[in-house]
Amino acid sequence: VQLQASGGGLVQAGGSLRLSCAASGRTSSNYAMGWFRQAPGKEREFVAAISWSGGSTYYTDSTKGRFTISRDNANKMVYLQMNSLKPEDTAVYYCAVHVSGTYYSTIGYAYWGQGTLVTVSS
Repeated sequence: VQLQASGGGLVQAGGSLRLSCAASGRTSSNYAMGWFRQAPGKEREFVAAISWSGGSTYYTDSTKGRFTISRDNANKMVYLQMNSLKPEDTAVYYCAVHVSGTYYSTIGYAYWGQGTLVTVSS
């Protein structure tokens, strides 16, 4: 499975970005997917996850109400709509396939994309 994340860029605080994650290779729609982020000098942290059907979504407290995760299984895409962006949202954002266990830790994920950089200026 290969994952390609895109859509990052430079945005002012309060602005919006939409990240995309395209899956290819031996993929199946029967996987939950997640977004994580990693700021310089910090550990990779959970941002959001979505069940394989799209019926359940999960967010960290800092992104709940501002970010929305969605998916299009027919086109093997996962999205992260980010609104009301803050400077502390600046990080490289990664999408990943959830394989087992908790949604909230990197331990539960395999097949990571290469990441896309989001920079929010104040």
